[in-house]
Amino acid sequence: MTTERVERKIRETLDAVALDGVRAPGDLVEKVLRRRSRRRFSQAAGAAVAVAAISVGAVVGVGGGGAGEHDRPVRPAASPATAPEGWKPWQSGVPGGTERGCLVDGSALYCAGSKYDVAKFDAKTGERLWTVGVNREGDGFDHPFAARDGVVYAYRNHTTENLPDGDYYGGTDLMAVDADSGDVLWTVEMPQDDRTDQAAMLIDGAVLANTPTVRTMSALDPRTGKEKWHHTWDKGIVCQRAVLSGAPYLLCTPDTEKPGDTDVFRLDPATGSARKVTTVPGRAELVGTSQGRMVLMAAKEAGGKDLELMTVSGSGQRTSHPYRPQGAVAASEVAGDRLISVSRQGKASAYSLTTGKTLWTRPVGVKVPGENTMRGMASPAVSEGQGVVYFFSPTGDLSGLDLRTGEQVWRGHVDTGKPKPGFGGPPQLMLYEDVLVARDGGRIFSLLPRIGD
Repeated sequence: MTTERVERKIRETLDAVALDGVRAPGDLVEKVLRRRSRRRFSQAAGAAVAVAAISVGAVVGVGGGGAGEHDRPVRPAASPATAPEGWKPWQSGVPGGTERGCLVDGSALYCAGSKYDVAKFDAKTGERLWTVGVNREGDGFDHPFAARDGVVYAYRNHTTENLPDGDYYGGTDLMAVDADSGDVLWTVEMPQDDRTDQAAMLIDGAVLANTPTVRTMSALDPRTGKEKWHHTWDKGIVCQRAVLSGAPYLLCTPDTEKPGDTDVFRLDPATGSARKVTTVPGRAELVGTSQGRMVLMAAKEAGGKDLELMTVSGSGQRTSHPYRPQGAVAASEVAGDRLISVSRQGKASAYSLTTGKTLWTRPVGVKVPGENTMRGMASPAVSEGQGVVYFFSPTGDLSGLDLRTGEQVWRGHVDTGKPKPGFGGPPQLMLYEDVLVARDGGRIFSLLPRIGD
């Protein structure tokens, strides 16, 4: 295997596989590929392990060949599912169009695969509308990450050039694409091959991107890619990023072996001016955002197993509760006031961010990949309108649990085919209104869970 392929597989593995169930920090990949010292690699990996084996990440997707619902609901959920006007169940297998993952935006589905950096599909029918071809190769786990005001945002390789020894030169571009025509509007080079959800995100009036240096976030014009402002932090500091109500926040801590406190800054979305809103004790990891709050997790003391789950508002108001996950975590999602997690032992739990109480723990209803497997599980997909949280297993099983009680209200199954050898990204499960849109590799399908029939 060439150096290029080895490095690519390292990058893909660290981007996609959780360390003890925790999403790896956005800069961990680059720390490994730069062959920095063992101390710094251990430090980055240890920070992930310390925060509880929580896997927060990618929304999930499922694969698909013939979907069949084989069980009636155990009891009615909050409300039955209704199909969008004009929607019918569909399946699709577009070669090279969906393997890297997808994004649902209204009635549009934007995906990426081995042949296309962006492919647009009609979420009602599965019809492919346009494509943007890959630049060199498309075998990562990145996919379009946002869409707004008629523009889709995604990543692509910066160049097709090789180094003198024949290895791929590398590099990543942030790309903006016209949602109607598929025309590429602009590209901006990133300083490293980080394509996680920390690399770029939408804020009020701009795209906040980690460019042009690894310690800089820049606000880019959504239509032109031109820089409006930028903010750079000091050497020896690492900063996570979040967005609340259109404003960007940085959660910064010293990049040292001994954990330090975490300072939370708000950046003005129009000017980039920074204001510290609070300091959180310890090295806190960002779990997600919900209801105008950042959700953070931290070990109570260095090397300890006792954890705290915190919420921080945009003004800096903070709540904190002790948290102990129900075993190693395979997948999780923050939705409303709840943290939904799935253990490797096949249990789903709902934890209240407000009270700090576990609301329920129930069998998840699907087969969960074991701790020693490389196969990931789709993140839970939460329909707060229906009051149902959906789960998908790589075996093709689907399950819906009542958000209030954890009781199973629906089961389904799709034929995902035989497991593919080698590296592969986790499946995805997404919602188009009440419809489930699911992807596994290059197969994608859409079905309506019949709850309460």
